[in-house]
Amino acid sequence: MIEFEKILTPNCTRVDVDARSKKGVLEEACECLGAEFREIEPRRLLEGLLVRERLGSTGLGDGVAIPHCRFEDCASPMACFLRTRQGIDFDAPDDQLVDLLFVLAVPLHEQRIHLEILGALARAFDDPGNVASLRRVTTDRDLFDTLQRQLAMSQRE
Repeated sequence: MIEFEKILTPNCTRVDVDARSKKGVLEEACECLGAEFREIEPRRLLEGLLVRERLGSTGLGDGVAIPHCRFEDCASPMACFLRTRQGIDFDAPDDQLVDLLFVLAVPLHEQRIHLEILGALARAFDDPGNVASLRRVTTDRDLFDTLQRQLAMSQRE
């Protein structure tokens, strides 16, 4: 079972992020991760995420995206979860704007765990009730707690 509480911290979980573009929201996530994990240089992480986005959108549909990359400067998987005030064009397959973003960086050599994390996230976000609950919470802490609970439940199923 993936221990998401070690990957995503409360300090890297935010509601009402005022970003208006894909690059803007990714910059916000990288700054957040850089503040939480001093070994991360936000600009370098942003470059890695943008390179990955050019390969194909990480938008899942239903307003959810999982921007991710393998990144040499991280020792273990780390993430930032953001809910934006307004939807952002993320080239999602259903053409819906994205307001829920789980931004993930994984060490270069961790291909297996990278895929396991993406699979667990996709299962949790595939449940419309989970996504609706994430949109209803009003505080950063509630967003963190709700997502952690959903991820734990989806891994038990």
